Amino acid sequence: MIEIKNLSFSYKKTLVFSNISLSFPKGAIYGLLGENGVGKTTLLKIICGLQRPVLGTCTVDGLTSHERQPEMLQRIVFLPDEVALPDNATPQRFVNELAPFYTTFSQGTFLHLMQELEVEPERKFREMSFGQQKKSLIAASLSLGTDYILLDEPTNGLDIPSKSQFRSILSKIADEGKTIIISTHQVKDVENLIDPIVILSHNAVLLDASVQKITEKLFFEYGGEQRPDALYSEMLPGGCMNVVPNTTGEESLLNIEALFNAVLHNKNTIHELFK
Repeated sequence: MIEIKNLSFSYKKTLVFSNISLSFPKGAIYGLLGENGVGKTTLLKIICGLQRPVLGTCTVDGLTSHERQPEMLQRIVFLPDEVALPDNATPQRFVNELAPFYTTFSQGTFLHLMQELEVEPERKFREMSFGQQKKSLIAASLSLGTDYILLDEPTNGLDIPSKSQFRSILSKIADEGKTIIISTHQVKDVENLIDPIVILSHNAVLLDASVQKITEKLFFEYGGEQRPDALYSEMLPGGCMNVVPNTTGEESLLNIEALFNAVLHNKNTIHELFK
């Protein structure tokens, strides 16, 4: 389990997190959402030990992340949004450099994922599009066999078929009991994949809840008129979509973009609903 307790972090005089606590139990795909600049990438770096908290702790299976012990590093992989790739390297050479550090690496899994994502493992990165490079890095990261997988904007650069392939691959991996954290602002790409959902704001965690709990507390109404009690409303073809407190216990279909906007514009109300 990843556990963050009473953590604060800042870049010089810029406060990023103030006394936040979160936990990421094993066996789920977590969505880490928030506006640009609220610290999503920073949180992933703290989890894998690339940044050290000013106060508080972050542990991975009880190991302090910023100490970056080999036992911890073998359990976790972090794929940033952008990776500097040597022009003459190929995906196969790239993963060969990583493999010695991960006893759980599977060459068979790597080749299978490369085939599924339709990328040639021996083709040079400089000959690839950005999307092909991204798919190669996804295949390499997922083939390492780590318990924890941190993905920062993984669908950037992917075309529509590739996004579908990505979702299918991650669903299978989640069934193996892996813990996956996806930081993204492209929520439509992962809407039916992520559960639970964490929404960050400046210095704070606005929401940390499962989809089931969200739909217990909030009702997503489609096709009606704008309601005065709506936390968020949006005009759609066929009528207005409203997000309102669920006072009747009715079931509804979660819309993550609408949830995100409702949370950002009603922080105190959301806090009271989910505390």
